[in-house]
Amino acid sequence: MRKKISIPQLITISSPICLLLLWEFCSQFEILDPRFFPAPTLIMQTLLQMGESGELFSHITVSLTRIVFGFLLGVIPAICIGLLMGMYRYFRHFFSPIIMIFMPIPTLAMLPIILILFGIGEFSKMITIAISVFFPVAINTAAGVANIDKIYLDVAKNYQANAKDFFFKIALPGSLPVMLEGIQMGQAIALLTIVAAEMIGANSGIGYLIWMNYKAFLLPQMYVGLLLISFFGYFFSLLLRGMERKLLPWK
Repeated sequence: MRKKISIPQLITISSPICLLLLWEFCSQFEILDPRFFPAPTLIMQTLLQMGESGELFSHITVSLTRIVFGFLLGVIPAICIGLLMGMYRYFRHFFSPIIMIFMPIPTLAMLPIILILFGIGEFSKMITIAISVFFPVAINTAAGVANIDKIYLDVAKNYQANAKDFFFKIALPGSLPVMLEGIQMGQAIALLTIVAAEMIGANSGIGYLIWMNYKAFLLPQMYVGLLLISFFGYFFSLLLRGMERKLLPWK
């Protein structure tokens, strides 16, 4: 039996449609200057043309490769360090000041140092994303372990659980809800970072596509790049929410 769409779901679907219709109306009747705000229908036509030419897919492939590998480079060590900080106070005392020192520095402000250390190739862009993702994931993971209900810690102590069992059976699953929130935040930061990094120091990618078309005043093509970033942000968010529902069915 087909499930009916609820009113909240209908509102969620209708809000972006209403916004696009309003934009289309204002652009077509020149309430908004169509040179700066081209109609959504024109942007979609441009998207299809760029897709047919193959230009679009090359930029998408490059950006997604950088995002995925950079994200993994940041998330994996962040989870490990976050778990250790939450489990052992000596690790927490060691890593906390380092994180507090470097976290306020915008990742793009560190780009000159990253380029000096890793060159201007692909790896430097992945490292840029990894650094931006690392901090929210590490902090949230440590907070997740610190907030585990004390009763589970007492049970582990009473049964003399070894470090391995405590890590995999209590610390990791207990920190998952807060950790996944950090990962969700990290994926949004990764998209912001890659666009900015590609605008500054790249000759391919979605950020490069946006910046070059802006400089050439090809605004429909620029909006195509913005549309892609919006789409991938929403897609990754849905993907992580789906993973959260699988890993945390009780939530």
